[in-house]
Amino acid sequence: MAVLKSINPFDPSRIINYPQVSDMNLAVQLGRSHASFSTYRQSSFEERAQLMTQVALILREGSREYAEVITREMGKPISEAAAEVKKCAWVCEYYAANAALLLEEKVVETEAEESRVIFEPLGSILAIMPWNFPFWQVFRFAAPALMAGNTVLLKHASNVQACASAIETIFKEAGFEEGVFQNLAIGSDRVASVIASEYVKAVSLTGSEEAGVAVATEAGKHLKKCVLELGGSNAFVVLNDANRELTLNLAIPARMQNAGQSCIAAKRFILESWIAEDFVPLLVKKVEQLVVGDPMDENTQVGPLVSKKQAMEVEEQVSKSVSMGAKLLLGGERKGAFYLPTILTGVKPGMPVFDEEVFGPVFAVMEASSPEDALELSNRSNFGLGMQLFTSSEQSAELFIRGAEEGAVFINNMVKSDPRLPFGGTKRSGYGRELSEEGIREFVNIKTIWID
Repeated sequence: MAVLKSINPFDPSRIINYPQVSDMNLAVQLGRSHASFSTYRQSSFEERAQLMTQVALILREGSREYAEVITREMGKPISEAAAEVKKCAWVCEYYAANAALLLEEKVVETEAEESRVIFEPLGSILAIMPWNFPFWQVFRFAAPALMAGNTVLLKHASNVQACASAIETIFKEAGFEEGVFQNLAIGSDRVASVIASEYVKAVSLTGSEEAGVAVATEAGKHLKKCVLELGGSNAFVVLNDANRELTLNLAIPARMQNAGQSCIAAKRFILESWIAEDFVPLLVKKVEQLVVGDPMDENTQVGPLVSKKQAMEVEEQVSKSVSMGAKLLLGGERKGAFYLPTILTGVKPGMPVFDEEVFGPVFAVMEASSPEDALELSNRSNFGLGMQLFTSSEQSAELFIRGAEEGAVFINNMVKSDPRLPFGGTKRSGYGRELSEEGIREFVNIKTIWID
């Protein structure tokens, strides 16, 4: 059976092999998850909240330790990795404090003597998670799922098995009983059999469009619910009346967090024509000042991409776009797993950097003749995860709020996930929601009660 490889992208000579769990032990894990559910579902919200609060405490106290695990496995700058761990603590604290209220029984007035809606856990939920935010994506799903009374089976990306193991240990150290949260050390080729298991009741996937199609197909075969959080090609729209300083300051983190390897990163920069003339040179100047280097160095702002293969994919997308007429203003160079921060102008629909999700530090810049033209360009995408608009006009803001085909519209701020607000997309970005009230209700049985 093939091993799962963890390769440090900054130092590819550092390879750690993780053995996959055997078929027999995988069956034991699935059975244990099901058996644990029968007792864990009986726990009170108060008991679950105490455990989840302890998870948050462990995360905060060990934020540097866990950040180093993240950085070694997928190359994220250490400062960003530490912030990711602390955000995981926040989502645990949020659901510990609010789950009981979010799943409170609802009384509905009907002609019945009594009618209510109650929310019950489903059982064992399979979480298939990606490498780019190897802690946050897991906790974003696990905190609400566990607070709702479900048990969790984690199939993490093959290249971040140290993260997966660390997360499982955190839940055990916090006091969750054996089987409530388990890491499944398996490759992608074994996911279908897990989805088919009678013990697995639903699936949550964060990943690529291709992975989403595969998982949705398997879940559909067995009539199991799934939530899909897939790719994005978010627009960053700047109108002529935007606050230029605010916009420039947010453009960098919106695109460059995690070296651009984020589904909600700003990828298509749509500038109204008048402001573009001044905005682009200032953007070039800011991007030139970014510190690229060792991700373990606190001063590094841009680390390597997750692998040489990923960097080569970005290199190809840029090269093809340039051959189709895009102008390279900055960057465009690859060094191993590093891809230097890059700015392209003259980008048009049909180019890879417009049509595809570019998972790397590339600014794809284009101009629009009006707010309406900018909205049309923003919507001309197969993805619909989110977009950000910068303007001082309430009329323009309302145009995008109502007209953008997205799961989220941020006005004068960058797109981000927040435990208090639902997160998810439309079109090829997937379906279902995570976080907030909508997220915790994805994996519960919404049961109607009628009493006469």
